[in-house]
Amino acid sequence: MYTNPGRELELEFERIFNENNQSVYQLALKVTKSGPQACDIMQDVFIKLWETRDQWEEIRNMEAWLHRVTRNRLIDYLRKVAADQRLQDKLWKRVQDEQPSAEAALDAKESATILQQIINELPPQRKLVYLMSREQGLNYNEIAEELSVSKHTVKNQLSLALRFLQKKLSLE
Repeated sequence: MYTNPGRELELEFERIFNENNQSVYQLALKVTKSGPQACDIMQDVFIKLWETRDQWEEIRNMEAWLHRVTRNRLIDYLRKVAADQRLQDKLWKRVQDEQPSAEAALDAKESATILQQIINELPPQRKLVYLMSREQGLNYNEIAEELSVSKHTVKNQLSLALRFLQKKLSLE
């Protein structure tokens, strides 16, 4: 009678899985405190078992071997979690460092108010060109088309506006 060695391996794997999956899962759950993570680790352990099927005869105590592989996967998991936590801490610190202080926020608000007052001193068309460029983000062509003026006129008006602002701000 012909025996299928591949099928015998599958049956042996199924037997090992059925006998040990709960203990592997429980160990993983105890450490991860997460059912989905424990399932992922259990799956990794049994994938590793299947990948080493040609060495099963050399394994003296399958339960201990599975326990060791599970422990190694858990160590990898904990290292990854720790690295993720360090990254989160680093990002949180960076965000906190970049948040403006109350004084900086007040300075920015005062600067914005001063800038707005200077912009209000611009002649109407120059002010309009400046606002369309800086606040609406329009380019020379778009501004020229919308105001029915030449691109050259837009360029000149914006240049004059910027020079005026620079001069006024340097005096403030």
